[in-house]
Amino acid sequence: MTIPVSRRKVTNVSEARNRGPESTREVIVETALRLFRERGFEATTMRAIAAEAGVSVGNAYYYFAGKEALIQAYYDRAQAEHEAACREFLATEESFAARLSGVLREWVRVSEPYHEFAVKFFKHAAEPTNPLSPFSKQSSPAREASIAIYREVVEGSRDRMNAELREELPELLWLLSMGMVLFWVHDTSPGCARTYRLIEVTVPLVDRLVGLSHLPGLRGITKDFIAAVHELRA
Repeated sequence: MTIPVSRRKVTNVSEARNRGPESTREVIVETALRLFRERGFEATTMRAIAAEAGVSVGNAYYYFAGKEALIQAYYDRAQAEHEAACREFLATEESFAARLSGVLREWVRVSEPYHEFAVKFFKHAAEPTNPLSPFSKQSSPAREASIAIYREVVEGSRDRMNAELREELPELLWLLSMGMVLFWVHDTSPGCARTYRLIEVTVPLVDRLVGLSHLPGLRGITKDFIAAVHELRA
């Protein structure tokens, strides 16, 4: 994805005034992401974002309550891009492993433009009490949308698996993806090659475990595992 107009400061006041609401909102988001990358999240103020975007501070706050709301907008947009990238192969592929691998790989691909930003921002998102955490209440819309993709991965698969595990699997796969995100943030290999390799070696293991879950000898273990998940979630 290319970063549009907000790479430059908007100095033409009439240009700023002539934008529609959606255009103005998008420019503010793009400008904020650029400044977060260049200056860091803490050092970037709403006033600086407004000035670079060519809008008043009041107008910036009209669209976004603060910097945290801008990050939530980034989450939402990144999630929408991921969904669109997965749509075609999820509509045709029926193998669980291929569906899961494709979703994880597409996430890395569409997230590539934000890698530098994610490295600088991660310390904020990693704080358990921070509203920017992917586990926070404020992040629940993006989190639920992401879990929905993994639900589609499971529901569209023709592979056999334990019925109870099938119900729990979307959220468990989302948690797996959070581990992938952590690895990706720290991945300095060219083109995030190590993250792609992690997906390549992890997905077959997950596929085997899920495939074995329906076998009579492993149903008890699967049941115990699901019970542990329910307890920890509570």
